[in-house]
Amino acid sequence: MNAPDTVQLRSAAETVPQDWPRLRDYLNTQGLSLQIDPPPRQFAGGFANLNYLVRIDDREAVLRRPPMGPLPPGAYDMARESRILAALQPKFPLAPRALHLCQDAEVLGAPFQITEFRRGLSIRDQLPEAFRGNATIGAQLSAMLVDVLAQLHRIDPAAVGLGDLGKPQGFLQRAVEGWIKRATLATSDWGMPRTDALIGDLGAWMRGKRVPDTNIVLLHNDYKLDNVLLDARTLAPVAVVDWDQGTRGEALFDLASLLSWWTQVGDPPVMHALQQMPTAQPGFMTRREVVDAYARATGFDVSDFTFHRVLAMFKTAVILQQLHLRYRSGATTDPRYRAFATIAEDLLALALDVSAGRFF
Repeated sequence: MNAPDTVQLRSAAETVPQDWPRLRDYLNTQGLSLQIDPPPRQFAGGFANLNYLVRIDDREAVLRRPPMGPLPPGAYDMARESRILAALQPKFPLAPRALHLCQDAEVLGAPFQITEFRRGLSIRDQLPEAFRGNATIGAQLSAMLVDVLAQLHRIDPAAVGLGDLGKPQGFLQRAVEGWIKRATLATSDWGMPRTDALIGDLGAWMRGKRVPDTNIVLLHNDYKLDNVLLDARTLAPVAVVDWDQGTRGEALFDLASLLSWWTQVGDPPVMHALQQMPTAQPGFMTRREVVDAYARATGFDVSDFTFHRVLAMFKTAVILQQLHLRYRSGATTDPRYRAFATIAEDLLALALDVSAGRFF
């Protein structure tokens, strides 16, 4: 069986260009040599941060920078990600090494970082053809996702120098208020009465809950299958990437964020429209089975999980609205963004069903 190609790059024409000569000159001042002939190319996939395969000092590395155009406050934090990677890597080998951070926006128009390149397969909504229909593969990947998340959540942030990261006390209520505010900002120019009503109903439900911050851990905050790079032959994990939203907070929120993308057989169309993970294919755990497996692996109480599930679905819907706002404003012309407002609205409606116990 041939291993799938693990490095999927956009064509030169599809790659969002950067000022490569300026970057080369800057890196020279840092004792680093960037090869720009041929110019670096952007990794395929992804909707937000721009990631490029670069060659520095004759070795492959990854350049990461925020998307072009105006950005939501606090989003796409390169300095945060670089700090987390530098601290975490010795205790959590799946974290790539941080190699360089530049906070001078004059170089590329925004802060950026360079990280270690790990050669691995990134799976989104479809398994590679060689693995499709194999229930054993689905079971393996489900168990792996739970195990890696549990490994991360068992790490004491203070023991790796991240004991002052974020503000974990009050994390959940701040998340509620923050995502309600972001929802309003992302939709204020866009006349969608149903969306506005759903935001109001879900906001009232979440505000009415007082779920305590019980299990304070290091959160990845965007943990899903395509952010875990896999060995192309064995599908064992080789790296966990995209840490720019990392912080300390309630562990169940990370689990709920994973499940907001976790489609299963019998789900309504909106879950399949997300096209993020192949979890409706044979062998994958159901969402309830994932929660039970995570509870066994960590010993954490999951009795309040419905609150976390609703909050994570709300967050996912708002992120889709923010991406659609970038499309409406002309910051991107990527046609994939066109349907995000409708998908977000339907996801909010499903979150309301979750809050009422009609869906899990």
